[in-house]
Parts: sequence; C-alpha cells; structure tokens
Amino acid sequence: MFPSRLPPGVQATRSLAAHRDGMTPRELPARLLTRRARPRSLRARLLWAFLVPLAVVLAVVGTAATAAVRGELLGQVDDRLAAAVDRSAHADGGPRDGEAGDGEAGDGEAGDGEAGDGDGPDFLLVPGQGDGTLGARVVDGAVVESAVIGAEGDGEALPEQRVAVLAGVPPDGAARTVDLGSLGDYRVVATATGGGTIVTGLPLASAEAALARLVAVEVVAGLLGLLAAGAVGAVVVGRTLRPLHRVAATAGRVAELPLSSGEVRLAERVPAAHTDPRTEVGRVGAALNRLLDSVESGIAARQASETRLRRFVADASHELRTPVTSIRGYTELVRRRGGLPEDADASLRRVEAEAVRMSGLVDDLLLLARLDAGRELAVGTVDLTGLVMDAVSDAHAAGPAHHWRVDLPAAAVLAPGDAARLHQVLANLLANVRTHTPPGTTATTRLRAEDGTAVLEVADDGPGIPADLQPGVFERFARGDASRSRASGSTGLGLAIVAAVVEGHGGTVGVDSRPGRTVLTVRLPGATVAELEDDAEDPAVVPSTIS
Repeated sequence: MFPSRLPPGVQATRSLAAHRDGMTPRELPARLLTRRARPRSLRARLLWAFLVPLAVVLAVVGTAATAAVRGELLGQVDDRLAAAVDRSAHADGGPRDGEAGDGEAGDGEAGDGEAGDGDGPDFLLVPGQGDGTLGARVVDGAVVESAVIGAEGDGEALPEQRVAVLAGVPPDGAARTVDLGSLGDYRVVATATGGGTIVTGLPLASAEAALARLVAVEVVAGLLGLLAAGAVGAVVVGRTLRPLHRVAATAGRVAELPLSSGEVRLAERVPAAHTDPRTEVGRVGAALNRLLDSVESGIAARQASETRLRRFVADASHELRTPVTSIRGYTELVRRRGGLPEDADASLRRVEAEAVRMSGLVDDLLLLARLDAGRELAVGTVDLTGLVMDAVSDAHAAGPAHHWRVDLPAAAVLAPGDAARLHQVLANLLANVRTHTPPGTTATTRLRAEDGTAVLEVADDGPGIPADLQPGVFERFARGDASRSRASGSTGLGLAIVAAVVEGHGGTVGVDSRPGRTVLTVRLPGATVAELEDDAEDPAVVPSTIS
C-alpha cells in the first residue's frame, strides 16, 4: 500500500502516540505555593474603606457609652452605700462580747439586732437596709461577725473562704469593689469605730446586669448597623462603578478584535452618558474614546498602505511573469539552434538559470499576494500520510546527497485543506533542509495526530539556525548566515509561504533549533485517523537503504 510509493534510500519507522505535557503530582504543591494572592477589586476596597472606619467609630462610641453608664451606675450604688454606711454607724452597738461599752447600744433601735437572735451584726439588721446588704465587724484584723441580708430580711452567714477579703479592706471610708465568689462583686466601705472596724457593702449584680444588657444591645445594634451599611454601601458603590464596568467592557470588546491584519473597524465606543469630563469615570471614558479614534485612524492608514502594497506586488508579479517567460523561451530557442561559441552558450545557460530563478520568485510573490488578499483555499480531505511520502520521494530525487527518513503512524492521517498548497508547504520545508544543510545531513519527516490536530515535523541534524534569527525565520526574504548558506539560490520566501498557507488553514507553524537539531513543526486542526484494514501492509515495513 504505502511502501510502494517510497523510493529506495528513504527509511520509515512507526511513530508512537505522543503524550501531552502535564503537571506531575509533585509539581502541584509548588505550583499552588507560587500563586500570588488574588487582588481585591475596587468595589471590595471601597466597601472596606467605608465599613472599617464605621466599625471603629461604633466601637469607640459603644465603649465610651458603656464607661459613662458604668460610672453612673457605680455612682448610684455609692450613694446608696453611703446611706447604708450612715445607718450602720448610727446603729452600731459594739462587739457582741458582753461588754456594752458606754451602754448606748441597748436602746430600741439596736434591739432589733440583739446578739441573742444570732442573725448578724446589730448594725446590719436595722430598718432601711435593703436585700443583699453586707455587714461585717473587724477586730484586730480578724472578722468577728459578718452577715448579708437575705430575701426574707434576715441575716445569712457569709462563706468562710470570703470573710478574709473583708478583713483586708482599709478603714478609710472610700468605696471599693471586691469579689465575694458566689455572692458576686460588692461595693464596700470600711469605717473605724470605737469597737474596731465595720464593713458595709452593697451588691453590684443589678448594675452589672444592666451593663451586660447595654453591651449586648450595642453589639447587636452595631452588627445590624454594619450589615445594613454594608448592603447600602454595596448598592451605592455598585451603581457608582457601573459606568466604569461599561468602559472596561468596551475596552475588552475592542481587545478581542483581530487588529493585526485585514480591514478593521472599531465600532465600539463608550456611551456618551459615561464620558462626562466632570467625573473621574467620565474622563476615563472620554480618554478611551479618543484613544479608539486614534487607533482606528492608524489602522485604516495601515490597511490602505498594505492594500496598495499588495496590489503593487500582485500587479508587478503578474506583469513580470510574461517577460520572464519570454526570456526563458528565447534563450532556450537560441540554445537549441546551436552553432554558438562555447562562452556564448554558457552565458545563455546562466541567463536561462537566472530566468528560472526569477520565475520562481515571481510565482512566490504572486502566491503571497493572493494569500494576503484573502483568497479562499480549495478545501477538501487531504491524505497527509500519502502527501508526506510523495514529498519525501521528491526531496530524495532532488537531494540524493542527504539522508531522508519518514516516521509515520500505523494509520492514515486525514485533514481538511488544499492538497496542492499543503504539498507546497511540505515541499518548501524539505527544500529548506536541502538548501541550508550540508550533504550527508539526515532529515526526518514525522506525522502524527494529537487530539484532533495533525502534527507534521521536519527535523534535521544540520548546523541549526542561530538564536537571533529564529524569531524572524518565517518572515519574507529572511536570510540565514553562513552556517545555512544560500549557495543554491534561495529567495527567502519559502518559509514565509509555509507560514501563510498554514495560517490560511487555521494552523500554526513553529521552529526549535540548536546546533545538531532543527525541528520545524506544523499543526493543522480538524485531523482524523483512518484505520487500515487487517490485510493492509504495515507502512513501518519499508525496504530502504540510507544514501
């Protein structure tokens, strides 16, 4: 089947399906670590700039309000405590040790708290003292009696582990806050008397509960306020930035236009409503419109210049074909008549050779002009496998001093395209190897299909293309240096035609070169694989010799 189309001197091998490059599991964590943090949008930054100061203000106001209310509540407790201390001082009858002192403790007021009833100190259980009022007598640094008024109005003993706290209160008449464990915080005052020191206190539970409710209300109200402010701010910021989004959308649509070649019209503009110079967004929109006007004018001028140049090249190429053909015909006619001196015959041969070269150059220029003008290609199904074998056979006949090899898959690779132009692509690639590499160079043509894309490679082990020349290798009239000489008369248009034809098929072409290895790669979309029948001859088995 396929082998009969390959001449001797061409070696064929079967290619294996290439694996696509991908990340290994070891590379994934490093890739994740190297990713930069995602930047915040302008809307997010504006919302944060609004909400953070608002939260700080609410926190400061809440703290100040809580401190003020706490001071007011403590002042009220201290006023009631001063009254309780005064009642205790008037009702104090001395310690309960059987010594009546000056005998004034036996009146009726103190009688409500006689030592014999065992409910608490006599100065505590007097009319006017409220629930939770605390009283203790300290003698020689020790508490001799203490109690707290219960809900029923009678005295209840204090926990023994908290009595020592009361003994340490200085008798200076100043109000202090002490922690009495299960009883909570108390506001206490110690005053010196003739029988020692009495300590009077009032609970802070009600004040602390009021402060806790105030803090809870402040927190809930602050959070609700922040949420409401955030929602309103998001709506306001979104409406404010909407014109900027439209400006960005216009710029994005313009960026997606193919501006590199062809006739381009930039119909996109920022609406006039968003170009008000009195606003920041309006100034941006107006500047973008002016930029688009300038770009459109420049592109139109470039397109007109390119159109004139292409027309000139096409007309000149077309007009040159006739005189060049005439020169070739007349020189050939003169040579056939014979009878010319040897030097004249040699001159005519040189004239004919240069005419042939000029004819090829004119044909190449005309082809490029037609491709630039957007001439449609004749699209059909092309057997790339057979195309490769035909082109390599021709290259072997034209350059027997080189070693030609093919690396084909086990099945035919088909792709939509213009068969004549794709054959010219492959012929130019092989001619480039034959022209710019020394005799004895091995050139390998590979073909494979990858995910619906036909990949055609022409590799050689020649001297390579200098790195500084590789970016422009597919430009027109690109010339190499001495390492890839043009001794055979290269016009510098072969690879330019390759690039133009491949781009016309929607594909890509690339080069990878270093000393000892040069690979020109063509990728064509829409490839399919036609499986061979079971009795078809294996294309990998090809009788060949390396020439």
